Amino acid sequence: MRKNFYVTTPIYYVNDVPHIGHAYTTIAADILARYHRQLGEDVFFLTGTDEHGNPVARAAERRGLEPQQHADEMAEKFKALAALVDASNDFFIRTTDPRHVAAVQKFMQQLHDQGDIYLKSYGGLYCAACEAFYAKKDLIGGRCPDHGTFAEEVEEENYFFRLSRYQERLLEHYHHHPDFVLPTTRFNEALSFISGGLEDISISRAALKWGIPIPWDENQVVYVWVDALLNYLTALEFGGGGGEGGSRFWPADYHLMAKDILKFHAVIWPALLMALGYDLPRHLFVHGYLLMGGHKMSKTRGNVLDPVAIIDRFGVDAFRFYCLREVAFGQDGIVSQEGFESRYNSELANDLGNLVSRTVAMIGRYSGGAIPERPAGELEGLPGIVTAHVHDVREAMRIVDLTGALERIWQIVRALNRHVEESAPWALAKDGSRGGELAAVLYNLAEGLRICALLLHSFMPGTSVEILRRLGQRTEASDLSLEAAEWGGLLTGAGITDRGPLFPRLAIS
Repeated sequence: MRKNFYVTTPIYYVNDVPHIGHAYTTIAADILARYHRQLGEDVFFLTGTDEHGNPVARAAERRGLEPQQHADEMAEKFKALAALVDASNDFFIRTTDPRHVAAVQKFMQQLHDQGDIYLKSYGGLYCAACEAFYAKKDLIGGRCPDHGTFAEEVEEENYFFRLSRYQERLLEHYHHHPDFVLPTTRFNEALSFISGGLEDISISRAALKWGIPIPWDENQVVYVWVDALLNYLTALEFGGGGGEGGSRFWPADYHLMAKDILKFHAVIWPALLMALGYDLPRHLFVHGYLLMGGHKMSKTRGNVLDPVAIIDRFGVDAFRFYCLREVAFGQDGIVSQEGFESRYNSELANDLGNLVSRTVAMIGRYSGGAIPERPAGELEGLPGIVTAHVHDVREAMRIVDLTGALERIWQIVRALNRHVEESAPWALAKDGSRGGELAAVLYNLAEGLRICALLLHSFMPGTSVEILRRLGQRTEASDLSLEAAEWGGLLTGAGITDRGPLFPRLAIS
């Protein structure tokens, strides 16, 4: 029986157009989805858009549109972004989908009927940009710590969820599942928040009309974050993920998100699931911010990079590579146009692209264009080095160290480049008595590149397939399996294809 694997991005807010931060999370989730497909698992990869709430209503008003019109336009832009970065998501959920709306109302009614929801008046400091109340001590000069906008004093009668009821159960879960939130620093942050004492939270809004109506009180709408969090369950009910309750794929293996929404996912979401009688997700992985000019990229701040422009110039695989190569996954990191250019030329054009070109050219020149047979006595060292790195890549992927996995792959690339220089095939070719050595060198280079391509597939799917095609290897799904990433699987006698530079060097101004 195949193992199931369920990975999600957060659903993205449609108050404005997508930017590189959205692409970053989507790419990371796609890498995990593709990798687990290579392991032979049955994968469900979910992304989508969060379309209710005051910021969406305000954005629509500024554009002279109805909220639904605005949401429809923006949802298409986020769908286009997923396609642009070559995401292989199995479903794209929209929270304005009537099926989601009905499911959220069903869940809300359940919480209400079992006594987890009550009505009371409440006043507090509210950030409209992130749809959250803040304590005064958590603001910076009266401003939201994430958006830099002033919090507004809001007072209204809302329905509240008894979050405090689940404090001890949450602490117990954290105690027994130390890898529930990754990396550890984020686990400690969430645990500290819970240990400090949980207060009940408002889960409805009375002044807002753009939202899902509370089923027993249509004068109020569901708090946008509760609406959004429930997508991880509702999508499974109608998006092909296992029917009612999502029994086929739930619980999720990984929810991926940026650190600004940790509290919602690590505290409120598991409490809601406990209240509704569902198992908790196995892991939350919280990554850092991509920074420009020392600040988190944010539509509110206006310091964003346009992924469309970057991909137009560098290509989608180069973009995917850079996002996970430049910034250690899980940490904050600085990105820039200059960083793209440097990584592209040094590691893609020089290290990988040149290695592929040289290998193909030498097989063409010295082996009649066909990969030689596997030698009985391979050159000592390289097969063992590659095999060890394959193990390290798999271990890094197991703990979602995506940047570490990519570094291990690049160690194979460097080892193959060293093998070219140290074995000097051009010198071997001049000595007729060393034909066996030359064939072994060419086989080792081609086999190392084949394995490298398989390991790269989740990160750079197009590039992976292109390398295999140039080496005359099969590229069906079964041929891309991680089981095939063992030394000795190279299809020999295959005709190579020289198709020009894999990554043409960029002229840097």
